[in-house]
Amino acid sequence: MTTTLADEFETHRPRLFSLAYRMLGSAEEAEDAVQDAYLRFSGADRTGIEHPAAWLAKVVTNLCLNRLTSARARREQYVGTWLPEPVVTADGALGPLESAEQRDAVSMAMLVLLERLTPTERAVYVLREAFGYGHREIAGVLDLSEGNCRQLYRRAVQRVGEPQARFEPASEQQEELVTSFITAAREGDLAGLEKLLAADATWWSDGGGKVIAARWPIEGGSRIAQFLAGGGPKFSVGLEFTVTEVNGATGLASWAGDTLVGLAALEVRDGLVVGVRAVVNPEKLAFARRQLSRA
Repeated sequence: MTTTLADEFETHRPRLFSLAYRMLGSAEEAEDAVQDAYLRFSGADRTGIEHPAAWLAKVVTNLCLNRLTSARARREQYVGTWLPEPVVTADGALGPLESAEQRDAVSMAMLVLLERLTPTERAVYVLREAFGYGHREIAGVLDLSEGNCRQLYRRAVQRVGEPQARFEPASEQQEELVTSFITAAREGDLAGLEKLLAADATWWSDGGGKVIAARWPIEGGSRIAQFLAGGGPKFSVGLEFTVTEVNGATGLASWAGDTLVGLAALEVRDGLVVGVRAVVNPEKLAFARRQLSRA
């Protein structure tokens, strides 16, 4: 059977999407970058492409670098807390997440940390940590010297911290914890919520000014419990909740009928919720809606 150009590209698409998403923190923009890469691939002189995987990785990385400049300007004007677009990862959308370190690499927490980096630092860090590129390979992708790439990587690590597994991987116990969390919030059970939340827990909400959401982080388990218990009836009216994997962590999907209206990733440590990042901006849920509609 003859392999078409489109077929060949499709073999690379998952890896390219994973790269673009880590670079941009936006699933929608990552899809656009990958599609742009396909257009370039289809119009390129194939005799000059010795290694398609490397060629495409370079194209996607540079397309993302161009997009990051304008993205930073938009995020400076963003209303309230900015969070990455959530991705449902149970179906392997971001590649295999078999270890705690791999899950941490795509976590909402890590993607927020990557916002501290310059676009070039981010590219070096992602290529090195997520895709195992050597500094010489990274230099080829970014058209920089190997020494410069090493320096950029050191600077990136200083800004985001050493790569590590920061949170416990998803498990059946965590699913039970999330189910208990939903029940306590529905019932406005303040004491029940406080038992599930770490004392230093933090809640972030991203509504983007499109829907009602807390514009500033809520810090402290007791304050989060009061926030949720006080809104218990509002939390549950007309909504259904399901447990799903979000960015490698146990998460919570909120539904109004057949419409996904929120996705939250929960960070769990020592059996307690230490962080919740909830995205309710409808514009940031489009990709996840398509994922879950196929489930």
